[in-house]
Amino acid sequence: MTQEIDQRLAFSHRLAEAAGAVIRPYFRKRIDVTDKGPAGFYDPVTAADRIAEETMRSMIGASFQEDGILGEELGEAPGKSGYRWVLDPIDGTRAFIAGQPLWGTLIALEEQGVPVIGILDQPFLKERFVGSNGKAELHDAAGVTPLVARKCAQLSEALISTTHPMQHFGQAERELYWKVERESRLSRYGGDCYAYALIAMGFIDLVIETDLKRWDIAAIIPIVEGAGGIVTDWKGRPVSGSGNVIAAGDPRVHAEAVKLLCS
Repeated sequence: MTQEIDQRLAFSHRLAEAAGAVIRPYFRKRIDVTDKGPAGFYDPVTAADRIAEETMRSMIGASFQEDGILGEELGEAPGKSGYRWVLDPIDGTRAFIAGQPLWGTLIALEEQGVPVIGILDQPFLKERFVGSNGKAELHDAAGVTPLVARKCAQLSEALISTTHPMQHFGQAERELYWKVERESRLSRYGGDCYAYALIAMGFIDLVIETDLKRWDIAAIIPIVEGAGGIVTDWKGRPVSGSGNVIAAGDPRVHAEAVKLLCS
C-alpha cells in the first residue's frame, strides 16, 4: 500500500466516525422523510443522509483538496489527484426509517477508477467492515478480526440474499433471479448493504442486486474481495460502474449462479 493510500485509509476511519456521529441521533426517532424518487418508485431521504454527506465532503475538501468526490446526495466534484471518494451516507434508508439496523455508511476510495479502500460502517451496532490491501477486517468492541468468507461448493448449499425482488427487479430480471433462488438452500430479503458484510463474515453465500449506482457498490468490492469473495456483474465481468451485481463468498457458487443468470 502506498503512503498516499495509507494516509487516506486512516482518514477514512475519521470520516466514518464523523458520519456516525451525525446519523445516530436520527435513528429510531420520528423524523421527516422526503421522497426523491420518480413517480411510482419510493426513494426516501432524510436530513441524516444529507448532513452526513455534507460533513464528509467538507472533511475531504479540507484534507485532500485535489481528490474527487462522488456522493449519492450531492453529486460529483471532479478532482485532479487520480483519487476519488465515493460516499453513500446511509445505504439502506428504507431500513433506516423502518428502525431496522440493516443500513450502513459506505465510504470508498478509488484510485484511477478502481476501489482500493472500502468501509461499511454500522454506527448503531458499532461495527465497521474495512477492506483494503487485499484483506478485510471487522472493527468492533472486541477489537479487530480478520474476515474470511465461507466455502460453498454449490448453489444447493447456499444461503442467498437480495434486498427486494419485487420492488427492485424488472420482470425479466426477476425471472432470472428466481432461477437462482429455486436452486438455493435458503433465501433472505431486506439486507441492503449489510448483506455483503454477512458474505465477508461467512454467513451469506450470495447476494444478487439490480441497478446499483456506483455509491452502492464501490465500498463493497474491497470488503468482499478482501475476505476471499468475488464481485461481478451478472455476466461475470468486473463491475466497472453501475448496474446489476452479484457477489459471492466462493467462486464456485458464483460461477453456478452466473450461468443461470445468463441463461
